[in-house]
Amino acid sequence: MAEKSGKRVLFVATAQPGDEEMRTRIEAHRRSRPAGWLTLEAPSHAGTQIAQEAGNAELVIIDCLTLLVSNVMGNFVSPSGDEVDILLAEKAVSSELDELLLCLKKVKAGFLIVTNEVGLGLVPDNALGRAYRDLLGKANQQLANVADEVYFMVAGIPVKIKQAQSA
Repeated sequence: MAEKSGKRVLFVATAQPGDEEMRTRIEAHRRSRPAGWLTLEAPSHAGTQIAQEAGNAELVIIDCLTLLVSNVMGNFVSPSGDEVDILLAEKAVSSELDELLLCLKKVKAGFLIVTNEVGLGLVPDNALGRAYRDLLGKANQQLANVADEVYFMVAGIPVKIKQAQSA
């Protein structure tokens, strides 16, 4: 969609290279982007950073909300990785979303926001997994509520689930 638009694109990457496999994925992703796109790495406070760096971008791609929520939530996970301070994590994710929603209003560009739907499968068997699923689900709902259009990708096929309202 972004390539076909012909617009000046700001690509916002939220991934963090936590291990070698992820570093390899990030590097492959960088190489696959069109050369003319600007890139902003924003693993947190994405809305604030986009508002500061959007410049003359006509289209902003955020890739992806799934990792953004994970990054923010990760600050409240115990060192063992099996416990989360859900109240603090929820406040931080809510604050991150508020920043992003404010950015959507302020920045004079279109937005494409990539996210995953993690609530379609089994209920996770641990508190951390359930908390993450719930926080991402709320974030997805908030963004879908303000979005003009929403697409659900199934087997690489976009299915429009929210149509832009005609003026």
